[in-house]
Amino acid sequence: MAVPMLRASAPPGHLGALFHSNVKKPFHVQRLPCSPTELNPVLQAQTDETRSESRLSLSAGTHLIPHPNKVDKGGEDAFLVSGFNGGVIAVADGVSGWAEQNVDPSLFSKELMAHALSFLEDEEVNYNPRILLKEAHAATSSVGSATVVVAMLERDGILRIANVGDCGLRVVRGGQIIFSTSPQEHYFDCPYQLSSEPVGQTYQDAVVSTVEVIEKDTVVMGSDGLFDNVFDHEIVSTLAEHGDILEAAKALADLAREHSMDPSYDSPYSIEARTRGLDVPAWKKALGFKLTGGKLDDITVIVGRVVRPHESSDTRQCY
Repeated sequence: MAVPMLRASAPPGHLGALFHSNVKKPFHVQRLPCSPTELNPVLQAQTDETRSESRLSLSAGTHLIPHPNKVDKGGEDAFLVSGFNGGVIAVADGVSGWAEQNVDPSLFSKELMAHALSFLEDEEVNYNPRILLKEAHAATSSVGSATVVVAMLERDGILRIANVGDCGLRVVRGGQIIFSTSPQEHYFDCPYQLSSEPVGQTYQDAVVSTVEVIEKDTVVMGSDGLFDNVFDHEIVSTLAEHGDILEAAKALADLAREHSMDPSYDSPYSIEARTRGLDVPAWKKALGFKLTGGKLDDITVIVGRVVRPHESSDTRQCY
């Protein structure tokens, strides 16, 4: 999460009178991206020749664009995609406020995802996303914190989701969003987060959801860099324009980046800021101004398609 680009938009006839206003992230809540812009290969979920082909799995494509000021270091987001069972996807968004204490915020999120990958087949985890967060968090020794979302698809079509903070997930079917996670926060711009500090949240604070998905459903997962800059209806329309999951992931990330750099765009983030009382002074409101703008941030997007597997594959990736 990064410092947003919020400005007061001017009504007609008031161009050039733009009011610049940056809203600082509260304690340890600034976050940025995880790695250079990259398009990753489609990862097909593992199948078993002894199982019926009627079982479902998740085919996923990813795209990541770092905050423009974090390209050299690779950013602070991390993600994983695995073909284990019906497929597992996850995103962790490192809290960039730790950089103020000379801590690399990417270390925590990347280690958290690496441990999550390593615990997927653990008997205690038992394909439970909340317990997976428990084990991965306990094993993470890096200083820092991160918001995180994990989704695990059972082969019978049950998608199990655990979410801490403001990373998000949408399930799209027939051009409509049938499921959406909700962000958890202490107050505006201060999300729940798993932390190296004892005062942070734990796996017990995760919101756990179960969704029954069917073939051709699309799962869109991302860091808040996506959902703070792209509306749900834009997600749906982008998926309609790009049937290929790789192209869809890239298109959504590109759209989020475009909006994040537009000071006149009335983004989901700026609308939420105004509802929380973060707006221009009253005299500017009287002149027709309002706070607008996208939010510069890391943008991580995973687009998963529910499919009936035809080949055996056990592909895993953590980034």
